[in-house]
This record gives sequence, C-alpha cells and structure tokens, in this order.
Amino acid sequence: MKKVSIFFLIVLTLVTTGYSQNIDNHDYLGRLNAITTAVPFLLIAPDSRAGAMGDVGAATSADVNSQSYNPAKYVFNKNTFGVSLSYSPWLRKLVDDINLAYLSTYWKITDMDAIAFSLRYFSLGDIQFTDDQGHLMSTQNPNEFSLDFTYSRKLIDELSIAITPRFIYSNLTANQYVGGVDTKPGLAGAADISLFYEQDFKTRNLTGQTLRAGFAITNIGNKMSYSSGTLRRDFLPTNLRLGLGYEMNFDGYNKLAITGEINKFLVPTNPIYATDSNGRIMYDEANNPIIEAGMNPDVSVPVGMIHSFYDAPGGFLEEMTEINFGIGLEYSYRDFFFVRTGYFNENKNKGNRKFLTMGVGFKYNILNIDVSYLFAVQQYHPLANTLRFTLSLDFTSFNRDEIKQQGRLR
Repeated sequence: MKKVSIFFLIVLTLVTTGYSQNIDNHDYLGRLNAITTAVPFLLIAPDSRAGAMGDVGAATSADVNSQSYNPAKYVFNKNTFGVSLSYSPWLRKLVDDINLAYLSTYWKITDMDAIAFSLRYFSLGDIQFTDDQGHLMSTQNPNEFSLDFTYSRKLIDELSIAITPRFIYSNLTANQYVGGVDTKPGLAGAADISLFYEQDFKTRNLTGQTLRAGFAITNIGNKMSYSSGTLRRDFLPTNLRLGLGYEMNFDGYNKLAITGEINKFLVPTNPIYATDSNGRIMYDEANNPIIEAGMNPDVSVPVGMIHSFYDAPGGFLEEMTEINFGIGLEYSYRDFFFVRTGYFNENKNKGNRKFLTMGVGFKYNILNIDVSYLFAVQQYHPLANTLRFTLSLDFTSFNRDEIKQQGRLR
C-alpha cells in the first residue's frame, strides 16, 4: 500500500508543478472549450456491466470485457477462457441506425499470464452525401473499427501489467470529395499500457474483502488524417484512467462492490486565439494564428501528452474541469444475480455528459447475460435512454487428476 501511495504522490507533484506556471488565467474560465480528437468511438463503454456502473472499469473485478478498460485485469480472471459479444444502439435520440458492436475474448495461458483479443465496430448508419450546391451525390454507410491484442502478466501475486497494441480504421467520408478535397480512410496504430492491483483481506465481521486499484493510459499512437493533401492531423483520444475499488463479501452469498474512477485526456487543449474587432482570428507574419492564451496544439504526440497537464487557457482550474469522474456500485447474490448502478460526470464546458446508469445481470453455469440503461441528467440529451446488451460465455479448465480425486471420473 505504501508503494501505491508514493506513486500517486509523485504524479500529483508533477501535475501541480506544471500547473503553477498558468494558475492565474481566470479570465478564460467558463468558456466552452471541449477537447476534440479523432475516433472518439474508442472511448465509448461497449459492454453492459461497465455501462451500468457509470462507465467505470479500471478497478472492477476481472471479466471478459476487461480489454476496453484495463487489460491487466485478465490474468486475475478465475476462469480460463471466455468470449463476449456486446451491442448498443447509439444516439437513438438523434438517428435510428447508429450502433456499436464489441467482440472480446481472452485465454489464461498460466496463472501468471494471459492473452486477449477484441474487435470494436462502430457504424454511423446511412448518410446522404451532397455537393456544395446541396445536390445528392450518393448514400454511404461510414464506419470505424479497431482490432486489439493484449498480453497480460503478473509481476507479483497482487500486481499485473499489460501491453495492448491496436490497429484503428476510420472511414467517415467513404472516399467522397469533401470541400474539393479527395478523402481517404484514416489509419492509425496505437497501444495501451495498464496496471492492476488486487489484494484480499480477512476481517471479523465479513467473510472477506478485496481492495483493487487500476491504472491505464490508452490510445497512445500516431495522429490521424482523412486526406493525403491536408496538413491537419488529429490526435487520437489518448486517455489516462485511474480507478480504486473495494468489495465486501458479507456472508459468502451477498457481495457489494464500490468503484470510483477518474479520466483525463492526454491531448492538447484548444487555445484561445486572438481576434480582431470583427471576431476573425488574427495571424502573424508566418501566417500562423496568434494565440492569446494557452499553448500551440500543433505538437508531437509525446509533447502533447506532457502539455496536456498544463496547457489549458484557464490554467489550473480549467485543467481540473477536464477530469471526468464516475462511480459505480455492484451487488451480487451467490454470483448468480447482479444489480448495478452508477453515475458519470463531465464538466459543462468540456462536453457536459452527465448521466445515471443502472442494469442487471444473470449468470448460469458458463452463460452470462447483462443489460444496462442510461438516464441522462439533462432533458433532451442525445445519450438518454441508451441500452446496452452483453452475452458472454466463461469457461473453467478442468484438471483431470483433481476430478479423479473427487471421485467424479471413473
């Protein structure tokens, strides 16, 4: 526990040191300044369990869908092999044909290491493309997908690490001419690095309790472009995820787990550009926009990750508004019936996602069925009434010698 505390103290010291240079920029607070990236579908919680718990997953117990939140959890799975399929109709308040599908599977090679694979597919439905005069050109079905592979290994009995390379394909324009520019699908390579800690404890009043902690930096990769002739390249949604969880086993039948999590983009914040009396952006002699507050976002990926801790125009206070948080509860009865709820919060100037979630799950033998539902806090929010469905199979390996000893195999 001392090592974990020291780690968080070091991170906090580094962050606050970077903030100190622009802590007084209060004039730029309160402005709408959401961070935009390419392929934001990578940050959508794809499965029903996390979707019912406020989108938290870095420090929950290991399951088949750990790939999307903290792949280091896989080696802590009690079973040997699992496969899961999730489906979610998306933004049904706006359109009726956008959806997200997610396939994941894992295999524990030994008690010390595991591998996993996942496919995330996002369809934007049928979109009619038009020219500059509004004439219909064609109807296309833009889509995006990512392919992941994970290797997870225990460093000690309580701590594991995972590396996850990822291939990303994003075809938003279906090779159409947009603004007189020939477009192409965006391609990118990325990787995640994650850590997971799990420790069981015994107490007098409880059958058992478990402390969990999770850390993940996801989508570290090259910038993405949708045309060969453009100078604009967008950052991937590189994200820092920190989670802490605590589970209480009351009597061997009833369990309650609570998990908290924070997230922060590790990409540059949009600066405030100087404007003239007509509200038009001003440029210097080299034809670069003049920055009034903040920092130049046209930097490399490693530099952008470092700048993300102290580049907001509003200084330290604006950086704090870029931290999203979620909290989730999970009650289970005999590991058969599950009830879940949670809350997710994002600052109003950084996207304004605020929602309550709930869901249920059922497990029978190797079969798991989970459903979640999202309640938006604001009226007429496009995420309101979002449903997620997950079907998974989890298999336990059978040791033939152990079965013989138990007299179940003749």
